[in-house]
Amino acid sequence: MHKRRVKRIAKYTGIALLILLLVPTIGLTYLYFSADMCTPRYTPVHTTAEVIWTDSLRQYGDNYLRHSRSGLWELKVKGDAFERGEAIGRMSADLLHYQEKVFVDQIREIIPSERYLKFLRFFIVLFNRNLGRDIPEEYRDEIYGISLSCTHDYDFIGTPYERQLNYHAAHDIGHAMQDYMLVGCSSFATWGEESADSTLLIGRNFDFYVGDGFARNKLVAFYTPEHGYRFASVGWPGMIGVLSGMNEKGLTVTINAAKSAIPTSSATPISILTREILQYASNIREAYAIAQKRQTFVSESILVGSAEDGRAAIIEKSPEKTALYYGDHPHQLICTNHFQSEAFAHDERNLENIRTSDSPYRFARIRELLQEQHPIDVPKAAFILRNRQGTAGADLGMGNELAVNQLIAHHSVIFQPERRMMWVSTSPWQCGPYVAYDLNHIFADSVDFHHEIALPQAVLPADAFLQSSAYPRFLAYRKLTSLLRGAIRQKTRVSRKDLDYYLSTNPRLYHPYEVVGDYYEAIGQPAKAIDYWTEALTKPMKPQEADNLQRKIEKAKKES
Repeated sequence: MHKRRVKRIAKYTGIALLILLLVPTIGLTYLYFSADMCTPRYTPVHTTAEVIWTDSLRQYGDNYLRHSRSGLWELKVKGDAFERGEAIGRMSADLLHYQEKVFVDQIREIIPSERYLKFLRFFIVLFNRNLGRDIPEEYRDEIYGISLSCTHDYDFIGTPYERQLNYHAAHDIGHAMQDYMLVGCSSFATWGEESADSTLLIGRNFDFYVGDGFARNKLVAFYTPEHGYRFASVGWPGMIGVLSGMNEKGLTVTINAAKSAIPTSSATPISILTREILQYASNIREAYAIAQKRQTFVSESILVGSAEDGRAAIIEKSPEKTALYYGDHPHQLICTNHFQSEAFAHDERNLENIRTSDSPYRFARIRELLQEQHPIDVPKAAFILRNRQGTAGADLGMGNELAVNQLIAHHSVIFQPERRMMWVSTSPWQCGPYVAYDLNHIFADSVDFHHEIALPQAVLPADAFLQSSAYPRFLAYRKLTSLLRGAIRQKTRVSRKDLDYYLSTNPRLYHPYEVVGDYYEAIGQPAKAIDYWTEALTKPMKPQEADNLQRKIEKAKKES
């Protein structure tokens, strides 16, 4: 009798456990297969229009894509949402393929496991299952038009439309992961007595790094949408959201990531929100109203410059609240990666960001540079954006996150909204020449895209850094860092001579000393690892990096 009771209990316990396992699995499976990305439904229209190619120009109807001598790609597109997307896709299919390839290759480098990549795809579908609803129909239609020209090489991730939609959300996740050095943008605005000609001037570095290949094809897009204002934006092929841009009313938007918790579900991608602002707002008040009506899944500072208002303001937005910040200086505004308004004064994530990140340091350095260079004009703005030193001119080493110029920028832009002038940096980072565009002429359709459209007389020359001995040393440092990281993973031996040469390429930066310490840890020499980590701690770095190094040292001491 006792045995039968035990068997019965075991039987029902097993059934209960099976149910407990099956219910979440069934639920997750249902969520996975019921995900709806709101794919637009269009009946393909057979058109006789073809893309006309020349050496540097592609034309599809009244739309143009040209490869400037500067290295920048320049897009002119018009029409309704689907027409714009279709034209973009038809003219840039090869660029879209390349951009997707380098992005997926970078993900594979970070996550080499095919099994985990499949799990990641499952997770992304669950996470973004309602993403389509969070993106306005107009922009879904444009993305769909682009997706018709995308490759099918990556259909294991999703359909071309689903992938293009998800890549806009991936950009936000990259912002949420700013602790991993994907992003650390800096921007500022001056007007009135702080500007050389008293007009509004805005400078920004977009420090979003996903590998050198990802930044190869920078795209300057000039839109004439069916609804809303004409606008210009800077990004990459396939990116319809706005990262840095100005519209015909002289309204500018630039985005700076703030500290975010890892999101648990999708909402409106921040670049889609800023696209909506740029296309439909003419002043700060209208921009703020648009920001208030959208929910985002990461925290972001949106620096808005307005020719109509003659000044700038920051829209500080988190998933929970939105605030408008005008600053405590009558003619100057600085924006790095922390919130400044009273609304976020007691926000724990923001306070942690201020305590541990490099954002306050870069903020202080920009304020210092603005004072030193007062009053600010366009060349001085470029000088500030290219600055690699720390406060009081301290030598931080090359590529330090504490610097305004971290040598990772995807692009850098300078705006004069009241004059409708825009300067866009060329490779590498913000160190190549800044190319000038007069949006008055471009928006008036008085510029011939069959020829160079930038203003040669207004170009800002390349940074002298590129002609210095430091530049090749920095390139060597980056290459050797990658090679040494590979040796650490494989636990292969590296000669002392090669390690010393590596350290000599960037001796003032903490990071090479940390990497050499990691190498010695990997080959089982903790005492030497501690020596190099301790040396790294003598160099300038953000508090979070110092804490990480201290933890490595303490762990190595316990294990040795």
